[in-house]
Amino acid sequence: MADAADLQAKLKALSDAYAAQLPEKLGQLMPAWDQLPQSGWDEEGFQTFYRMVHSLSGSGKTFGFAALSETARNLEDYLKPLGDAKNALNEGQRGQVKRMLGELRLASSRRDIAAFAQPQPQPVAVSPYSSIANVACRVFIVEDDPALAEELEVQLHYFGYEVLVFHKPGDFRDAMQQNPAGVALMDVNFSEDAMGGINVMAELQRGRDMPLPVIFLSAHNDLEVRLGAVRAGGIAYLGKPVNIGALVDELDKLTSSQPRAAYRVLIVDDEVELALYYAAALEKAGMLVEVVNDPLKVMKPLLEFAPDLILIDMYMPGCNGMELAGAIRQINAFVSVPIVFLSAETDPDKQISVLGSGADDFLTKPIKTRQLVASITSRIQRSLILRSFMVRDSLTGLLNHTAIKEQLSHEVARARRQGKPLAFAMVDIDHFKNVNDTYGHPAGDRVIKSLSRLLKQRLRENDMVGRYGGEEFAAVLVDADGPAAMRVMDAIRNDFAQLRHLAEDREFSASFSCGIADISNYGVASKLVDAADKALYKAKHAGRNQVVLADEKFA
Repeated sequence: MADAADLQAKLKALSDAYAAQLPEKLGQLMPAWDQLPQSGWDEEGFQTFYRMVHSLSGSGKTFGFAALSETARNLEDYLKPLGDAKNALNEGQRGQVKRMLGELRLASSRRDIAAFAQPQPQPVAVSPYSSIANVACRVFIVEDDPALAEELEVQLHYFGYEVLVFHKPGDFRDAMQQNPAGVALMDVNFSEDAMGGINVMAELQRGRDMPLPVIFLSAHNDLEVRLGAVRAGGIAYLGKPVNIGALVDELDKLTSSQPRAAYRVLIVDDEVELALYYAAALEKAGMLVEVVNDPLKVMKPLLEFAPDLILIDMYMPGCNGMELAGAIRQINAFVSVPIVFLSAETDPDKQISVLGSGADDFLTKPIKTRQLVASITSRIQRSLILRSFMVRDSLTGLLNHTAIKEQLSHEVARARRQGKPLAFAMVDIDHFKNVNDTYGHPAGDRVIKSLSRLLKQRLRENDMVGRYGGEEFAAVLVDADGPAAMRVMDAIRNDFAQLRHLAEDREFSASFSCGIADISNYGVASKLVDAADKALYKAKHAGRNQVVLADEKFA
């Protein structure tokens, strides 16, 4: 990520490039206007001229030419009713446009560098609790039900958490006076106080320099209790009986030292300098950005880059933004990806039409970089939450079968384009039918969830893990060749075999087999899947509880 000085220098260079090209852009306006017929109506010619004026109204202020933007917007407002009427232009109208073009040229000489130096965008906001990452994964369980506390302690130990149990909120409050780092898992209701957990946490938070992250547990679901939990610093509220998968999800978010995967934004705008300007601001905020200046060439980067959000200009040559948004929405993979328009268009009716074409939001140029980053961040975060409900397996929270195969296809295309390694792993729990038959299906579900959590914890943030079906899992390991992937998966295999699972009073263990294939031997997604599946079959028939790497012989 570029530092502030580098970013400012880059934006200044873009502003200088824009200023250098202004004379040429202005020089094209008068001929474009003069070419319109004296009689009759030339729709294509008028729209070309209108688009050129619109472009100046949206871009000028961004690069320090506020007067230019204002004058261009006035001209644009004058042109709108003429374009709607579609009648031959009279002498008075022609003369007025020429006078305004002269004003536009005069305005182009006034450049305000200070106005161009906008406040710098900040990295995407993170949780105020993010400072607990990289410390010991410590959980304080405050629960007066000994059986539940013990069950939670045992389950959390499976996932590598250090657990301390308190049965009385007062004992927990006293222990926290030394400000130890960790996450509190707090029951709401205690025998001496129905809101005891909330009350003790509210008291503790007032005396701490940094808030203590707390997850509340309760059998109650009324709004009053939930509001009390939020006011006491609660970052999650889980019902009883506790869903261990959901609990570990929340704990992993708080304690993971892995960086969050960068948001991916595709910008489609024919204004080169303006698109690069917005790209630089978004990259400074920690996002990955790809720019397309010709909307007719968007398909390849759209499919390969797989953006989390698409930022589109409204008026472009070849096709307008509404047409492009409509075409993108016809692709199943991008039905739920947010499309945001960034345009100088101020007509409310036009903006409403844009939203009706499949867009999710409309931002008006010029826009401050902080506002741009905040708007895009909010849209992506909400989209990812909603998208997860469609592509996630309900039991494990991992990508479902369809989603992991789609991600594999995207990553294979990207790896081939960038010349980077990629590995695909298929995992199957050994003798899983015996687990269900011997210990029951609830115990089998817990084994599946345990392996899913272990895979998510041990693989990197940018790797992808999915439940392929039943007791079978799949993982896409980016920037990893076959041997590297084999070392990682074998370490996970060894750790999983050490876990102890409980079924009533009985304790048992489980293992898995794994097959791996990498892109160096299998260049397309279907062949990777087939080779990994054959390697998994070989691991099963060689005795199970092992990892096999496919080579050319599997092709």
